[in-house]
Amino acid sequence: MGLGASKTAKMSDTGVGELVKNLIASDAVVIFSKTYCPYCTMAKEVFDKLKYKYTAIELDNRDDGDAIQSALAEITGARTVPRVFVKGKFVGGGTDVKQLYETGQLVQML
Repeated sequence: MGLGASKTAKMSDTGVGELVKNLIASDAVVIFSKTYCPYCTMAKEVFDKLKYKYTAIELDNRDDGDAIQSALAEITGARTVPRVFVKGKFVGGGTDVKQLYETGQLVQML
């Protein structure tokens, strides 16, 4: 690879896509996050306020975090975090979750 080139994992590569699908299915609420990200904290705080259990996958603490993030980009159309799933459905990022909470739509989804 040349300077500035990066390898992007495809969903089919090394089972990453299957792993991501299994992680999404592992809990009613799954948040793909990074520990230092303020938008990730925003999303987690919404579920904390609701006292609703969620699974946070901290991508910066995983060796396969970049590959997972690339797989999420294929699923959701963006690599940014957080990527929040409720009952297997992608609902958005931190500000999206906060807005869903403030309008009452999030509680209806749960």
